[in-house]
Amino acid sequence: MELLAFGKTGWGDELIVATIMTLAVSVAAMLIGFIFALIFTPLKLSRNKFFNLIANFYTTIIRGVPELLVIYLFFFGGSSAIMFVASIFGYNDYIEINAFLTGAFSIGIISGAYSTEVFRGAIQSIDKGQFEASNVLGFNKVLRFYKIILPQMLRLSIPNLSNVWQITLKDTSLISVTGLVEIMRQSYIAAGSTRDPLLFYTVAAILYLILTFLSMKIINRLEIKYNKGY
Repeated sequence: MELLAFGKTGWGDELIVATIMTLAVSVAAMLIGFIFALIFTPLKLSRNKFFNLIANFYTTIIRGVPELLVIYLFFFGGSSAIMFVASIFGYNDYIEINAFLTGAFSIGIISGAYSTEVFRGAIQSIDKGQFEASNVLGFNKVLRFYKIILPQMLRLSIPNLSNVWQITLKDTSLISVTGLVEIMRQSYIAAGSTRDPLLFYTVAAILYLILTFLSMKIINRLEIKYNKGY
């Protein structure tokens, strides 16, 4: 157990910091995913074929491509794209994108694709009579969205969004390839340094399970709260 102690003799404090980093990336990615979902869900439901095609292209491509490939594309491809633009203005040195921003953004795009489908299904589950009633009452589209659609969409989405959160949380392990020190990366470093991979990968699994368990407790409370009266 000395290897898991805090201070200079163990890796306990490093693993705690890595766990916090995992949570930070997960929350940032989930928020980015919500933004993408709020943008693409109306396009997904639009009667305009062009907008509908854009949304379908986004959700189909992102969900059909491996998550690790998406991270590689944004981390390495993003650096190349920025360097190309910089070279136009005469800057030819190497530019590396921040690993946290790359990880959060790439996982957020993945989360957004799944969240878009969740929101679409939730909106389609709302009784059509409520849309008709809002029209009769003279609600404009913005007021109807914030007063009628959004509250019910969030309530109906919570069970499926919990699955999206679990996927997002576990996908953070993939951004270890960018050098960002989260749970998986720190476990890899500790395992290589101590030559005890079984211990540290077991600890990593326990940390992920703890985060998953606590997340489910919070989500279950939210589900109970927003389903009062139904």
